Amino acid sequence: MEIKIAKNILNANENIAEENRKLFAENNILAVNLMSSPGAGKTELLDATLDALNGGRAAVIEGDICTTLDSERLAHHNVPLVQVNTDTIGGACHLEASMIQSALDELDLESLDIIFIENVGNLVCPAEFDLGEDIAVSLLSTPEGADKPLKYPLMFKQCDVSILSKLDLAAPLGIDPGEMETNVKRINPDALILRLSAKTGDGMDRWIDLIKSRFEEKNA
Repeated sequence: MEIKIAKNILNANENIAEENRKLFAENNILAVNLMSSPGAGKTELLDATLDALNGGRAAVIEGDICTTLDSERLAHHNVPLVQVNTDTIGGACHLEASMIQSALDELDLESLDIIFIENVGNLVCPAEFDLGEDIAVSLLSTPEGADKPLKYPLMFKQCDVSILSKLDLAAPLGIDPGEMETNVKRINPDALILRLSAKTGDGMDRWIDLIKSRFEEKNA
C-alpha cells in the first residue's frame, strides 16, 4: 500500500508538471529550475543574472522552508517575485509541481520571457520532482568538494546543466575544479558544465549566453 501511495504522489506530480510545461510553452516562457545544497550560491547567481539581464522580462519563484530572506536579497531588481514557503504545508525539503502551478497564478505570464525557480536548498529531494521546467540546473560550490556528485548522483543525473559555483574560492581552499568536473561527467557524461563566480563575474558570460540561446531556441 505504501508503494502505491508513493507512486500515486509521483504520478500526480508528473501530471501537473506537464500542465506547467504546456503553460510555459503557450506563453513562450523559458523556465529554469536552480537546485543545490544550501549555501551553494543560487541566490547570488540569481542576483548577478538579473543584473546581467537588466531585469528584462524575468520573474523569480523563490522556494524555501521558512523566511523571505532570499526574496529580500533580490527585491531591489524590481522583478515579479513569488515566495513559496513549504513550512505551511509540512516543511517539504523541495518544491513540487503543484506549488509552481499555484505560484504561476500570481504572475502575469504574458509579460514574461523567463521564470527562474530557486528550489529549496537540498542536494537530494528536489531532483526527484519535475516542475515542468525547460532547464534543470545543479550548482556545486567549490567549498563542498569534488566528491558530492559521486555521493549524491541523482541530482547530477537529472540536470542537463551543472554549474561549478564560487570559483573564486577554489584556489584559496586548494580545490581542483577539474576533479569536480570529472566527477560530474562520471555521473552524467552529457552534462553541460559551466565554471563561474557570481561574485567576481568570472564565467558569467557563458551562463547568460546559455539562457539567451535556450530562450531563442525554444521560441524559434
